[in-house]
Amino acid sequence: MDSMEITYLDNSGFVVKIGNTALLFDYYRDENHCLSSVLADCNKVYIFSSHVHHDHFNPKIVEMADSVAKYFLSFDIKPAAKSLLSSEKVIYLNPYETVKEMDIKVSSYGSTDEGISFYVEFEGWRIFHAGDLNWWHWDGDTETNNKFARNRFAKEMKHLTGLVSDVAFFPIDSRLGEYCALGVKEFCDHTMVRQLIAMHTQGIAWHPPEGFFAKEKEMKYWCPTKNGSKLSIEKGELSCKENG
Repeated sequence: MDSMEITYLDNSGFVVKIGNTALLFDYYRDENHCLSSVLADCNKVYIFSSHVHHDHFNPKIVEMADSVAKYFLSFDIKPAAKSLLSSEKVIYLNPYETVKEMDIKVSSYGSTDEGISFYVEFEGWRIFHAGDLNWWHWDGDTETNNKFARNRFAKEMKHLTGLVSDVAFFPIDSRLGEYCALGVKEFCDHTMVRQLIAMHTQGIAWHPPEGFFAKEKEMKYWCPTKNGSKLSIEKGELSCKENG
């Protein structure tokens, strides 16, 4: 498939449509009721939840079970989901595992909060969804805590260095103030990303300052703030068109 359509739902929630297949990441809520229209002509759905926090995992995803080919859920969601979903529909992932199911390959990486991050290979596309993996440097926090956050993120980046993604979803949390882009800067410097998508922004638009991306790693970026906004991507030159 040479194109994909990405719809922003809320927070870190996105649905990626490739052909007649939908990949739903970190569903939280869909206040504009756009998910049903996206899924209407899809004959296969894969659902991913990176960790158990309520703004990344909504138990309502079990209501889609009849149309879902497979759920890929973080290990920490199992206590909340095991009584809701039949085991043959679900794969629980620990960090640094890889599974291949039918036409999709899913690798898990670590996080600096709860759960995992995802690297998905499907129909020639490579998609990274960070979950809550980020450099969480909070203004006003103790020097010890911020040093721990830096070291924990650096440890996870050792696993990710060199990763190639056509599309990468990464947190740029406005609550971190001037430090909101520390994590994404390191991620973009040490991996190869063609299309960056900001998430977990708390509704604030982010625009990278001049010179943010290394000269040899210039990339397209998108920071949706309106639920239901869409981005269409063509693989060739990775040309993009935003709607909404």
